[in-house]
Amino acid sequence: FCFFFSSRRRHTRSKRDWSSDVCSSDLSILVLNTDKDKNYNAKDLYYNTHAPTISTQKLGLLTTMRLDLKRAIFGFTDKIMLEDKEIEEVNKSENKKEYNILNIDFDKLIEEEDNDKIRSLHKYFKSVTPTEKNKYSGMFKDKNLIVITAEAFSPIAIDKELTPTLYKMYTEGFSFSNFYTPIFYVSTSDGEYVSLTSLLPKEGVWSFQESSKISLPFVYGNILKDYGYSANAYHNGRYNYYKRNLSHPNMGYKYVGCGNGLEKKINCKIWPQSDLEMINATFDMYSSDEQFMTYYMTISGHLEYNFMGNNMSYKNKDAVKDLPYSEAIKAYIAAQIELDKALEELLNKLEEKGILDDTVIVLSADHYPYGLTTNQMKEIMNIEDEKFDIHKNNLIIYNSKLTKTVEVNKLGESLDILPTVLNLFGIEYDSRILMGTDLLSDNDGLVIFNDRSWITEKGKYNAATKKFIAYTDDIDDNYVETINQIVYNKYVISKNILDTDYYRKLFNKES
Repeated sequence: FCFFFSSRRRHTRSKRDWSSDVCSSDLSILVLNTDKDKNYNAKDLYYNTHAPTISTQKLGLLTTMRLDLKRAIFGFTDKIMLEDKEIEEVNKSENKKEYNILNIDFDKLIEEEDNDKIRSLHKYFKSVTPTEKNKYSGMFKDKNLIVITAEAFSPIAIDKELTPTLYKMYTEGFSFSNFYTPIFYVSTSDGEYVSLTSLLPKEGVWSFQESSKISLPFVYGNILKDYGYSANAYHNGRYNYYKRNLSHPNMGYKYVGCGNGLEKKINCKIWPQSDLEMINATFDMYSSDEQFMTYYMTISGHLEYNFMGNNMSYKNKDAVKDLPYSEAIKAYIAAQIELDKALEELLNKLEEKGILDDTVIVLSADHYPYGLTTNQMKEIMNIEDEKFDIHKNNLIIYNSKLTKTVEVNKLGESLDILPTVLNLFGIEYDSRILMGTDLLSDNDGLVIFNDRSWITEKGKYNAATKKFIAYTDDIDDNYVETINQIVYNKYVISKNILDTDYYRKLFNKES
C-alpha cells in the first residue's frame, strides 16, 4: 500500500503528498495494534498511559517527546486499574484487628466528589488493605527522632574496623538486610522525596520541588510537630540546590544549609563538605528541645571518588591506604569514614546530653554510589545481576536501649521507610494512602524501580526485557500481570497526589 502510493507520487504534480501522510498514519496505527503486551503495550502508551521511560523504548524518543508536550499543554489523566473485589470493612469497631488507619469515609467522599481524578483516588484508597499494627507498634513512642539521608551510602561503607560506628548501629539496631534504594531520574532529590514522603516521583519533573506546593501531612516534620516536637533540617551542601529551600520548609522544618546560615559555622567552600563539621555546628540548635525531630542530608560521601578532587577522601586517605582495592573504592570508603566520624560524634553528644537512650536514629541512602563502576563495586560487593544488585543497600534504625539486633529479612525499599518509622513511633496515620508499607508488618514486600521493573519475594521482573525470574514454583499464571498492575497504580496514584494536592482536599473535607 505504501509502496503503491509513493510510486504514484513520482508521476503526479500534487503540491502536497497526501498519500504519504495517510500511509504514515495508517502504518503507525497498524504498528500500535501489533504489540500484544498486556501491560504497557504500544497502543496503551500512545493513548492511555504516561510512562516516558517505557514509551521511549516502544514508541521512540521523538514520539514520546511529542506526547509529553501535548499532555503537558492540554492535560492528561492516566487510568487507575481497579479490581472488582470485596473490601474488608476494617473501620468497624467489631473487627478485633487493629490497623494503621484513620477514620475516613471514602464512600461519602466518592459520592460527593465532582472531579473524576479525585474520585478515582478515593476509589483506589478505599480498595487498599491497610497494614495491621504489630508488636513493634509504638515501640519508640515519645522518643526523639533523627533521620539521615546519607549521600551515596551503601553496604560497602560498613566495616567493623574502618567505620565502627556504622557497624555498631547496623549490628545493634534494626538491621534491614534485604533492602534496596532504587535510583530515580533526579537522583538525590528523588531519593530524598521517596524516602521522606513514601510517594514515587513523577517522571519529567522535579517532584520534590513540586511538592512544595502541596500538603504533606504525614512527613516527619509536619506530623511530629502535631505531637509537640520541634522540627529542624540541615544540609551541608548549597541550601537551595534542588530547591530544598522550598521543599523542606513545606515539610515543617526550620531549614538551614550552606548559604542561609550554615556557612557561618562550617567550611562550605571545600568539596565535598564535612558531615562531622555539620553535626558539631548544629547539635546545640535542637538538642535542648523537650522533644525534637531532626533531619540531615549529608554530602561527605559524594563523588568523585579520588584523592585529588575529593577533600573528604583526601582527609581520610591514611585510613584506607593499605586496602587491597582500586583507588576509587579506597577513596569511596575514605569519604564515608567522614560520615562515620559524624555519627560517632552524634552518639557521644547525645550521651553527654543524657538523651541517647531517648533518641532514635534512622539512616538510609539517597541512591547507590553511581560514581563507582559496576566492576569497581564488584571488588567488595556481590553483584550477580547488575540491573538489580547495584541498588542493594541497608536501612539502619538504631536506639541504644535495644538489647539485641532485630534482623529484618523482609524485602523493602526507600518507599517503606516513612510508614515503618511512623508505626514504630505509634503515630496515627493511614497506611492506605502512602505508597510504601511498614516493613515490620506482615504485608508482602515489593521493590519498584524507575523503569517499572520490580522484585517481590516470589521473583524479579525486568520491564526492559519483559523477563521474569521466579524464586519459587508457587507462581500463578497471572502473577506478573498482577504485580505490574500494582506497580502501575502506585506510579499513577503518586503522580495524581502531586498533581491534585490530594491530601489537602482529603483532610479539608474530613476535618
